[in-house]
Amino acid sequence: MVGVLLAVLVSGFNDHVTGVDLTDIRGALGIGHDEGTWLTALYNAFQVSAMAFAPWCAVTFSLRRFTITMTGLLAMLAALAPFMPNLPSLYVLRAVQGFAGGALPPMLMTVALRYLPPNLKIYGLGIYALTATTGPNISTALAAFCFEIFGWRAVFWEAIPFCTASMLLVAYGLPQDPLKLERFRQFNWRGVVLGLPAICMLVIGLLQGDRLDWFRSPLICHLFVGGIFLFAMFLVNEWFHPLPFFRLQMLRSRDVTFSLIAVAGVLVLAVVNLEVPATYLMEVRGYRPLQIIPLSLAIALPQLFALPLVAALCNIRRVDCRWVMAGGLLLMAASAFGTSFVTADWYRGNFYLLQAFQVFGQPMAIIPILMFATMKLAPTDGPFVSGMFNMTKGFANAIAAGLLGFLETWREHTHSNILLDRYGGAMPTLHALGMAPEDLAALAERVHTQAVVLTAADINLVAIGIVAGLLLLLLLLPPRVYPPASASASTPVAR
Repeated sequence: MVGVLLAVLVSGFNDHVTGVDLTDIRGALGIGHDEGTWLTALYNAFQVSAMAFAPWCAVTFSLRRFTITMTGLLAMLAALAPFMPNLPSLYVLRAVQGFAGGALPPMLMTVALRYLPPNLKIYGLGIYALTATTGPNISTALAAFCFEIFGWRAVFWEAIPFCTASMLLVAYGLPQDPLKLERFRQFNWRGVVLGLPAICMLVIGLLQGDRLDWFRSPLICHLFVGGIFLFAMFLVNEWFHPLPFFRLQMLRSRDVTFSLIAVAGVLVLAVVNLEVPATYLMEVRGYRPLQIIPLSLAIALPQLFALPLVAALCNIRRVDCRWVMAGGLLLMAASAFGTSFVTADWYRGNFYLLQAFQVFGQPMAIIPILMFATMKLAPTDGPFVSGMFNMTKGFANAIAAGLLGFLETWREHTHSNILLDRYGGAMPTLHALGMAPEDLAALAERVHTQAVVLTAADINLVAIGIVAGLLLLLLLLPPRVYPPASASASTPVAR
């Protein structure tokens, strides 16, 4: 479990650290902003697409062999990344590396469901939840530390020691299943041909949409139209194929349907909570990534204790996990509500108390979602749910990035225009008083600062709206589920 957890964390680190230190990496490689964004977009696109197909590969080639291979490929490409001869070759490397990294998260869910005994299965799901809640916050600290201490190459190389330890632990701990190459006789090649480009097109469209001004860009239009058409054909193919990557018939279960919707919403909320304070501190207060480390660790480190506590709570039969999830969502809403009162005078210390709500709110929301998705599964359904759940999780990160980019651009422009209109009425008087050019520059800076502050407040109000929608779905959709330990305890032991 620890070996696969390390591999999954490294996959997320390798995405987030390059995003956090992208400005410094661009400076070292001598590339512009537009070219640099593709390093992150390509990694994310192939990472999400791999999540859809990795469970089939793990069953075919064995969980142990496939995990070690993908982890080794991730480490090898990390070692080569700083030495690529040109930008196109680095793009190809990042795409392949993203595919290797995306193949790992479904393995963690599979290990938790397959190998842990019933009384520990909830804790395994808590460990999986750690990759969605704690991992992104730790990666911010790791990115800043690697660059400031070891230089820009270490941003890529940080994956190597963790991948090495992961491969050793997996090789020692996981049993070797036999190859099942006969599954290639029913290989779903149409699913790959339709699904892989569809997922990549949609993720790239979401990540590059704000930079290219969304549907005013022909590229974004083609990506979304083509991606939606191919993805619809992919879903039709999965419905009728005898050995699909996704068993869409499982969506008839209210548990599975709700878990997929809810995990997307909760992860969007988690990204908002991570990005909005960081953006505010960098743009308004001038912080560098190294100075944001304490705020990121204020969420990440306490969750190492909060996650097992929440898992233990959900493992009690008398506790309805729906109420636990409702409590977590309310805590996240309270954090967003408090942050909506942000002003230009706030600094890092003002966010600590509000982040404390997230320490328990995120685990209390995500662990019940995992219970809804997995507690009523038959053993043969595990790979199908793992693929759908992880791909939805990957899509949620892309949706969050696209939504944040859209809201930041839209609301900042709106607030800037309103503020400038109000100042514009006073401009003749200011000119009559002999306003100097440097005063105009200071005025523009103040307008930008206030627009950023008001935008941060608006985004947190949107987060509260997402929480309200999830609470409504929680009342309507999922029936109660019980922890596996209670089910096994009630079953008589055969003698």
